[in-house]
Amino acid sequence: MLKILFFLGFMFPLVFVSKFWVFQFFLILLSLLFMFVGSYSYDWMNLNSCLGCDLLSFGLILLTFWICFLMFLASFKIYEMSQYLTYFKLVNFMLILFLFLTFSSVNLFMFYLFFECSLIPILCLILGWGFQFDRLQASIYLLFYTLFASFPFLICIIFFYLKSYSLNFIYFSFNYFNFINFYVYLFMIFAFLVKMPMFLVHLWLPKAHVEAPICGSMILAGVTLKLGGYGLLRVLNILVMLGSKFNYFFIVLSLIGGVIVSLICLVQVDLKSLVAYSSVVHMGLLLGGLFTLTSWGLGGSYLLMISHGLCSSGLFCLINIVYERLSSRSLMINKGLINFMPSLTLWWFLLCSSNMAAPPSLNLLGEIFLINSLIMWNEVVIFLLILLSFFSASYSIYLYALTQHGVSVSNLFSFSQPFLREYMLLISHWIPLNFLILNSELFILWIC
Repeated sequence: MLKILFFLGFMFPLVFVSKFWVFQFFLILLSLLFMFVGSYSYDWMNLNSCLGCDLLSFGLILLTFWICFLMFLASFKIYEMSQYLTYFKLVNFMLILFLFLTFSSVNLFMFYLFFECSLIPILCLILGWGFQFDRLQASIYLLFYTLFASFPFLICIIFFYLKSYSLNFIYFSFNYFNFINFYVYLFMIFAFLVKMPMFLVHLWLPKAHVEAPICGSMILAGVTLKLGGYGLLRVLNILVMLGSKFNYFFIVLSLIGGVIVSLICLVQVDLKSLVAYSSVVHMGLLLGGLFTLTSWGLGGSYLLMISHGLCSSGLFCLINIVYERLSSRSLMINKGLINFMPSLTLWWFLLCSSNMAAPPSLNLLGEIFLINSLIMWNEVVIFLLILLSFFSASYSIYLYALTQHGVSVSNLFSFSQPFLREYMLLISHWIPLNFLILNSELFILWIC
């Protein structure tokens, strides 16, 4: 892991290079380098005093580098308009560094520290390059929701260290700590539930997505939401005994919340808001399967984290391509796009179908795992799963049908076809999303 950290340090001077493509080139080089030096084993590798990598962190670090590379590809308008390019690259560099350190930390306190530090660059992206006046309110929502939930987690970390004298993830799998009570259990998972987010603490997410620039939306949906799932997968090793008693409440709440938010998706008129609420639905199903604490649920949650990161990021890119041409994200205006950009209709269909877990996407495999784990946990939840699957398909079809068909607004008199850069951006989301299923054992070996 120190090799990757040194390479990131080498990239820092490139922030001050005026050419946009130089930083992009080194980001894609970093992704390829990490594929060769990363861990393909369920054991911990490349360990030192505070950094390490196993198969769980390997996939999420690789997703981080890949999405960050695509963020620069999608943010070409910032380069064309020269909107504080040096600061933009600096903020994104800090974001990449903090996310890498978060996923590669083997110490619980270091994980918490970088977990909170990753919030600052996202705030800078929303405040600095957001489009509308409500971005300040969205930033305050994001900041206070996360900090309010994280402070009890910090107290639990201190309490945990005073009792066990160790905060290392590696020892979590081998020890049961008898001093853990219900309050420790609740405070340790609450920070991650807000970050995912779970239903009832999800209101910061649609606001942040709507006000963020395209790079902010991509990193929020693609990677930052996965910090919550990653943290839960790490800490639930020491909360198994209490989790088996109290997890049922979060499972039921997540599934009922998923059904309710699916209905909310069907009445949205803002494209970004619809995709943001659909992320809450996916996270609800993910949480339900994860809290069953079965191997199917844990493997499916990891699969869905990777697939949702690629799929939702691709949908935000599609919305941005339309927004740059029509200057609106309203479903009332973005109608009949098949007449204006017919070549883009295929990509709307491919990504909307992946969003509703159509084969051969990785979403399908993840949802099969999660649904199986939930039915094995209790057969009664099958009724909630039927509603969840039906309404998830409904809002995906609603999104595709309303944007591509219908009567176009009369003032759309000028338009342009997508550029080659935008096709490359969409292909780079879709190919991993649909071809990783051929090597899907990498996503479930870490449970061993």
